[in-house]
Amino acid sequence: MNFSAPRFAILACTIAFASIAQAQAETVNIVLDQASILKLPEKVATIVIGNPSVADGSLQSGGLLVVTGKGYGTTNLIALDQRGNELAEYALKVSAPKDGRVTIYRGVERETWSCVPNCERSIMLGDSQPYFDAAVGQIGTRNGQSTGTGAPK
Repeated sequence: MNFSAPRFAILACTIAFASIAQAQAETVNIVLDQASILKLPEKVATIVIGNPSVADGSLQSGGLLVVTGKGYGTTNLIALDQRGNELAEYALKVSAPKDGRVTIYRGVERETWSCVPNCERSIMLGDSQPYFDAAVGQIGTRNGQSTGTGAPK
């Protein structure tokens, strides 16, 4: 087979670009504080998440992974078999929910409200500290009372 220089260069570039495209991880979009199901290869034994404060996962039987968005940003997920061989890699992108959220700014202070169907406090990462702490305190007190571990105030 006789390749001319231009044909060989085009072939080499095509192979290189195909390799780069194949090596890129699949992107999975996740919403903060929500769970998503990701189907992994069946022989997955271990998952490694680059930054568990951005996303966390729980491996289930049959290669199902429950992924939960924990913080804004991007991290990676690597699926390994029993011998530690890489089976798959994913880019996990965590973003804010967009449904019915209203953000209120009072100077530099920020509050997030969920207005579906009525407006209620809905803390989000980035809300001002007093607003966030008040909401977390109320949630903790309520949950403690419902489980019998918290004393009514």
